[in-house]
Amino acid sequence: MVEKIRVIQVGMGQIGCKIARLILEKHHLELVGAVDIDPQKAGMDAGQVIGLQEPLGFPVTRDLNGTLQCTQAEVAVHSTSSTFGQFKNQILEMLAAGLDVVSTSEELSFPWIRHQEDAKELDVSARQAGKTILGTGVNPGFLMDTLPLMMTGICEHVEQIDITRRINASTRRASFQMKIGSGMSLEAFYAKMAAGEMGHVGLPESIGMVFDTLGMQLVNDTDEVEPILAQGLIDTGFYQVQPGQVCGLKQVAQGYNEKGIFLRLTFIAALDLDKEGDTIRITGSPDMMVELKGTHGDIATRAITVNAIQRVKDAGPGLLTMRDIPIITWR
Repeated sequence: MVEKIRVIQVGMGQIGCKIARLILEKHHLELVGAVDIDPQKAGMDAGQVIGLQEPLGFPVTRDLNGTLQCTQAEVAVHSTSSTFGQFKNQILEMLAAGLDVVSTSEELSFPWIRHQEDAKELDVSARQAGKTILGTGVNPGFLMDTLPLMMTGICEHVEQIDITRRINASTRRASFQMKIGSGMSLEAFYAKMAAGEMGHVGLPESIGMVFDTLGMQLVNDTDEVEPILAQGLIDTGFYQVQPGQVCGLKQVAQGYNEKGIFLRLTFIAALDLDKEGDTIRITGSPDMMVELKGTHGDIATRAITVNAIQRVKDAGPGLLTMRDIPIITWR
């Protein structure tokens, strides 16, 4: 009988709770601990926090040490924050505790260009500990980097890659609707833009992964965000948005080589958005277009995160990205 991989879920927000539930469904995994700084969750049975009818028999603790005093584990699934300044010390703590790490933190998906020194520190720490770190997710981590990179494998040459993701945010969780500015005035939206609090995190990381993997020099990159305004009243159950208020955003990031734009990433998320889906266009030999329907961000993120656990457990030590490991599959 194959021993199950013992997993701790760090971060019990909506995504973290759904990841924890999926871990429980996998026969080769065992959820043995849960961590969250929220005092309202700390001390509660983890089963209650993730919405189960039956208790799991262990509490959510406010820190990793509290969980490790009660159980042993091999892997931490990390789902707390997007930016290096918030999560780097958390990752270092997990490595020091002897855990491999699978993280949904966007800036960890390919940190070697924008956060080179931090990435080097994590890589060295992981190698010294003999452990593996992987940043993954649907975007960044798959749709706008790993998948189009795989598609270039059947090309004789590539001149340009264009990827567009369109999300109907009315079907998404309240925190996502808030993140795209739902119900804001234009003034509030632009104020948050100026403070760096608006926009999708991860497009520059996808650009970095594509350019670096293809061995191309990134001459320049841009990342611009603009609001989308409601044309009529929108009521999602979480937000009631008046005409003229912000109901979403359009973000375009572009990576330039010496000839001009090589990679364009367009991210559109808005309430009541039509024509939802993902499109990947490659100009080259041959010209190709792939359209994906039904790629629900929350489902895809928790699936690829949980499905990556075995790959990370089998991988060599260091800070890895999705290009560095074998193809992740659901079994």
